[in-house]
Amino acid sequence: MSRGTDDRPQAELPEARWVDTDAGLAEIVAELVEQPAFGVDTEFHREKTYYPQLALVQLSWNDERALVDPLAISLEPFAAALTSPATVVMHAASQDLEVLHRACGVLPRDLFDTQLAASFVGHSLPALSALVDRFYGVHLPKGDRLTDWLRRPLNEDQRTYAASDVEFLLGLQAKLTAELEERGRLQWALDECEALRQKGQVIRDPEDAWLRIKEARSLRGETAAVAQALAAWRERRAAELDQPVRFVLSDLAIVGIAQRRPKTAADLGRIRGVDERHAKGKIGEAVLAAVAEGREQEPPKASGPSHELDRKLRPAVALVAAWVSQLSRDLEIETSMVATRNDIEALLAGAPGARLTKGWRAELVGERIRRLVEGEAALAFDGKGNLLLEDRAKPSD
Repeated sequence: MSRGTDDRPQAELPEARWVDTDAGLAEIVAELVEQPAFGVDTEFHREKTYYPQLALVQLSWNDERALVDPLAISLEPFAAALTSPATVVMHAASQDLEVLHRACGVLPRDLFDTQLAASFVGHSLPALSALVDRFYGVHLPKGDRLTDWLRRPLNEDQRTYAASDVEFLLGLQAKLTAELEERGRLQWALDECEALRQKGQVIRDPEDAWLRIKEARSLRGETAAVAQALAAWRERRAAELDQPVRFVLSDLAIVGIAQRRPKTAADLGRIRGVDERHAKGKIGEAVLAAVAEGREQEPPKASGPSHELDRKLRPAVALVAAWVSQLSRDLEIETSMVATRNDIEALLAGAPGARLTKGWRAELVGERIRRLVEGEAALAFDGKGNLLLEDRAKPSD
């Protein structure tokens, strides 16, 4: 191994197989379906498109590495590997799952996410390079953040960097699994991996698009209804053209139009963020039609949690959050994996399906919080600045 600037070794990686033929992919798929596990990563772009553009798929299994070129061949046959009994090992897989589902039409049958797994054994949703550094003591090659993965041919450095993203995945899976089993948390991590897998099929409802505009979420009444209609039109138009939504109409323009609710092209053209191409012709007509549609429809429900917390319990949220944060540190689990503030509010409000009422979270914190707010337990300082959850003595009759 070569040495880095801080005298830690740089990872030396075997050459990866380049796959750009249907026959080559079929050969690899035939191998993968026989494996207990294989590593996967993807490179994609979406800066200039609505849908992610898959540019490369990296694979690892046994002592083999492969880079599959989806610009040269269809990735649909790879679905057989994803749905085989093999565990698909990935790191921070949420976006990769969306990309693979679009390219292959399926999600992995069984997923192990090394970032999620690591968050249960003392890491705070770490980068892949940080895990490799900790468990192997080596540096991964640094890549160029601005690399154009759609350009061909890829040079040697690009191929090396791409292959490095899957080189250690199977080893990390084994090491993390052993540590999780030792701590009795393997099933917790596997449950979270399954929850992530199920979210991999991303369905964007145009009617919810307005909620992704920060300034629009505070709108109410007819103004909110117009913003919802405009954002829905923009979402459908962007998908039709395969362009980012901002290329169709900016967030600033949507909020401005919703607040002014123009009826004519002249009115539309005077709104900040609206340029000439938006105010005239078919685009202007479509925008004004969306405004009219919004004015006729029922205002959408305000954004935010669907549950409403009793005002008497609001002081308890901060106290419980402090206890959860301390408990997470003590157990070396990423706090957001245990419970977020919204999780705590949902539990206290009795929201159906609250995350803290199910699975390992219910046992670890959900039931304890319930006992706390019902007066069966109490929080106290231990004299060292730490909070303790203790059983509360029942008052005598």
